[in-house]
Amino acid sequence: MAISAQKRGMDLFTGYGMSETCPVLSLAHLDSADLNRSLEEQAVIRAKTGRPLPLVDLRIVDPEMADVAHDGKATGEVVVRAPWLTQGYVSAPEASEDLWAGGYLHTADIGNINPAGCLKVTDRIKDVIKTGGEWTSSLQLEDIIAKHEAVHEVAVIGVPDDKWGERPLALVLLKPEFVGQITEHAMRNYAAHAIEAAGVSRYGVLLQVSFVKTLVKTSVGKMNKRLMRADPTALKI
Repeated sequence: MAISAQKRGMDLFTGYGMSETCPVLSLAHLDSADLNRSLEEQAVIRAKTGRPLPLVDLRIVDPEMADVAHDGKATGEVVVRAPWLTQGYVSAPEASEDLWAGGYLHTADIGNINPAGCLKVTDRIKDVIKTGGEWTSSLQLEDIIAKHEAVHEVAVIGVPDDKWGERPLALVLLKPEFVGQITEHAMRNYAAHAIEAAGVSRYGVLLQVSFVKTLVKTSVGKMNKRLMRADPTALKI
């Protein structure tokens, strides 16, 4: 998308924030050196979450609030401080205390920071899948599966597993012309090979696939993974 926009003279880049941060925290602006890169290389930078704005103190931390390495791989929760952040929730003191635990606002987003200081958000804490003691990003798995020509929409959720703790399950809504033309087994094999080739997660290959008649969304059109996790079999074709 970024490449197509650039070819049409549009300067497209990513911003990041949330309601509690009023709203912006970072922008994926390119510096002068980046503008000399190819459109493909620029697109990778533009698709990241960007560098923090002035006055934004942004960190990636582990559950003990220790900083993780800025190597573009190590992940943790995004926590922030800035002059314009909300101080808490109305009539919800416990939630407000949790929001600001450790003196930083907890975004509940998971991400990494590369050596250049660029943030990339990879998932939400509530949606990340913990398999074999390691986090697997549902969003990264969705990006890979969505590239298949038969896929209209996909949501990846974690389902309980006796051996692994959780196992990723892809709820796939097929394009109408492909219904009955491809099997769940074939889609699973495609996804497993693509995940392994991308090196996203060694546990991503444990993915299961289920074709569904619909995907549950919120009132604003976001995937409602909480409800889908509650009873994924109810959506099955």
